[in-house]
Amino acid sequence: HGGDDPGMTGNSKITEKTLNLIYAKKLAQLFTDAGYRVVLTRETEGGLYDADSSHKKAQDMQRRCGVIAQAAPVLTVSIHQNSYTNPAVCGPQVFYFEYSDKGKVLAACIQEQLNERLEIVSPRQIKANTNYYILKRSDSVTVLAECAFLSNPEEAAKIQTAEYQEKVAQAICAGILEYLEN
Repeated sequence: HGGDDPGMTGNSKITEKTLNLIYAKKLAQLFTDAGYRVVLTRETEGGLYDADSSHKKAQDMQRRCGVIAQAAPVLTVSIHQNSYTNPAVCGPQVFYFEYSDKGKVLAACIQEQLNERLEIVSPRQIKANTNYYILKRSDSVTVLAECAFLSNPEEAAKIQTAEYQEKVAQAICAGILEYLEN
C-alpha cells in the first residue's frame, strides 16, 4: 500500500498505508541499531508506480519484488493491517507461502512473539497462502505480518499509540532474530 492505495481505512480514518510505514520504519531502526543492513521497499507515503499507470497496484507490486530481488535479502517481512466483516475478530496473524518450509518457520517465530509479547487472549495461528503476490513472487524467505485488525475498534485504537507500535515492532524483531539464530 502507498500513494493512491491506502489499504484498509479504520473507523478513526487512519489508513493502513500510514500504519504500515510507521511499523516498517520502527522495525528497520531496531535492526539498523543491531548492525543489520535493512532495505525498505517504501520509505514515504508514495507508491512504487508511475503516476500515469493504468495498473498502479500491479506495477507497485512488481517494483517491490524488483527491490527485493536487487537487495537479495536473507528474509523479507511485508507489514500490513487486517480487516474483517465481523468487528470482533482481532489479533495479529502471520502468513507464509505454502510451499516455503523456511517461510513457515519464520512465520511461526514471529507469530509466537506477537502472541506472547502483545498478550493476545485468543492467539491466532500462522496461515499458509498461495495467492499473496509478495509471498509467491519474492526470491527470499518471505512472510506477511498482519499486525492488527483495523476493523476491530479496540485494536484500531491500540495500534495508533506509540507504545503499542513499539511493542509490535519489538515482537516482530524478536521473532526474526529467533529465526536467524536457528
